[in-house]
Amino acid sequence: MALTPQDIGRIANLARLELSPADSERTLTQLNDFFGIVEKMRAVDTTGIAPLPHPIAVIQPVALRLRDDVASEPDQREANQRSAPAVERGLFLVPKVIE
Repeated sequence: MALTPQDIGRIANLARLELSPADSERTLTQLNDFFGIVEKMRAVDTTGIAPLPHPIAVIQPVALRLRDDVASEPDQREANQRSAPAVERGLFLVPKVIE
């Protein structure tokens, strides 16, 4: 899939961008290079290869790099809500701003 200069103009218009001719040409080259990389990646046969949970898993076990997801601070909800003007069932109440 290759983009044309008209495609770049249309995308810039939709994004409300004003591109100079040089910027437009550079963007066209960069996007077409990107799509070329994507096409090369799609051409690789990955049948039978399990997806990786994280790219670094090829080099070292990920479990050793990431910390456990545990709460490290005590629950301070009630203390934090004492200064709130209005609280109901553990939630801050705020005035309606959109009708």
